[in-house]
Amino acid sequence: MTRSSVTAFALRYGAPVAVGGLLLGLWEWIVTAYDVPSYLVPSPVLVARTLVSDWHLLSRSLVFTLGITLAALAAAVILGVAIAFVFVQSRVIEASFFPYAVLLQVTPIVAIAPLIIIWVDNAQIALVVCATIVALFPVVSNTTLGLRSIDSGLADLFRLYAASRWQTLVRLRVPSALPYFFAGLRISAGLALIGAVVAEFVAGTGGTVSGLAYQILLSGLQLNVPRLFAALFLIALTGIVLSTLTAWVAKLALRHWHESESGHD
Repeated sequence: MTRSSVTAFALRYGAPVAVGGLLLGLWEWIVTAYDVPSYLVPSPVLVARTLVSDWHLLSRSLVFTLGITLAALAAAVILGVAIAFVFVQSRVIEASFFPYAVLLQVTPIVAIAPLIIIWVDNAQIALVVCATIVALFPVVSNTTLGLRSIDSGLADLFRLYAASRWQTLVRLRVPSALPYFFAGLRISAGLALIGAVVAEFVAGTGGTVSGLAYQILLSGLQLNVPRLFAALFLIALTGIVLSTLTAWVAKLALRHWHESESGHD
């Protein structure tokens, strides 16, 4: 590795880890120095111990929430890309239906989640639907923008060679839209997790079907604040992992040809 690459790696990963370590150390010191009760704010050490001791319970909830999130993200990608392909075929279609996509984005999921849970018999499918609604708009909006943001000179060249609509879509519009799509995907990954957690809060699922949001609700009722913080930590960690994975996939797809991921300043 070159010196510049080592420096870039340290800045990208070392700096956030150092800041996180300092914040955790400050948190531990304040809780210990001022003798803050664990039922108000537990120390990071206590949260870590709770995470280990209750891992058998929290891990099942993590798998459930992660499954809902990934299913919703996959559905949002499939539906969002399909809708964007339809929108780009006609300005009339886009003008007619795009406001309804915006309507889904601005409607609070907590307002419509109870209706979805009532209408859909299967609780897990209802949660996926709620999370998909939250995650859908960035994929639709960014992909549509990318499909329309093509170089005018290249578009004229395709018309000059009498390229079909399908050839123009596959060979010009789709490559041009990829950076926009991955930007929307990164946003949607976080929104899918938020939608899954919010839907779980509204549904209040329990028993054999329970996610991290249910563990937060249950821990709050039982005043088990260390477990509550442990569940929050897992949700935050899941969001970081999803964001990192989507950024990594974007880099793999774009690094050889697009300036956003080519590594050049």
